[in-house]
Amino acid sequence: MPTESKGFVPTEDQRPAVTVDVVIFSLVENDLRVLLVKRRTPPFEGMWAIPGGFVRPDESLETAAARKLAEETGVTSVYTEQLYTFGDVSRDPRSRVITIAYFALVPHEAIQHQPGRYESATSWFSLAKLPPLAFDHEKIVDYALQRLRYKLEYTAVGFRLLPHEFTLTELQQAYEVVLGEELDKRNFRRKILAAEVIEETGKISRESEGRPAKLYHYRDDSNPEVKTRRLFP
Repeated sequence: MPTESKGFVPTEDQRPAVTVDVVIFSLVENDLRVLLVKRRTPPFEGMWAIPGGFVRPDESLETAAARKLAEETGVTSVYTEQLYTFGDVSRDPRSRVITIAYFALVPHEAIQHQPGRYESATSWFSLAKLPPLAFDHEKIVDYALQRLRYKLEYTAVGFRLLPHEFTLTELQQAYEVVLGEELDKRNFRRKILAAEVIEETGKISRESEGRPAKLYHYRDDSNPEVKTRRLFP
């Protein structure tokens, strides 16, 4: 009988560690921002980074991402999506570390800033004015922004950056901020309503300028993440 081929089997100290990192986007004062944490310990002590950490032996990747999100923000039920796997050999000076990145869309008022055990502070940063980031996190944030813009062009996830109830003007402003371009008002409203993922609440916004505006919310029976025809511009 043929003998089993002997390939490379890593020893315990040769096995790479696995982490999850979560890029958290939100709209703050009509600006797209990302939530960062300041590292308390080496490596990159004192630098800003994406919230994240090592995956525990008894948890799935999704569970680890949700745990880190809850630990750093206090948020437990938000839209998250697996982004990409980053595994450059030298990305972490401590050892061989592979990270699975996620991105999350969160209304900023839902965030409770609460630094974890290994962080000294948390803060929102504009995508246009990011500080130097630890590890390869600048690359991860750039990739996440590209994915977010793609999602907005082909799906209707933009409302997840807003409060539970919002006007169509607020929703359009959210899309324009993320995409970095103005959208035709009539065309935007026609397409977003045709997507059938939002509906009127029957309430009126009293805070908008000019005439009171209708308030909308996400329909519970819809799925805005399903890929569709290009919605915008």
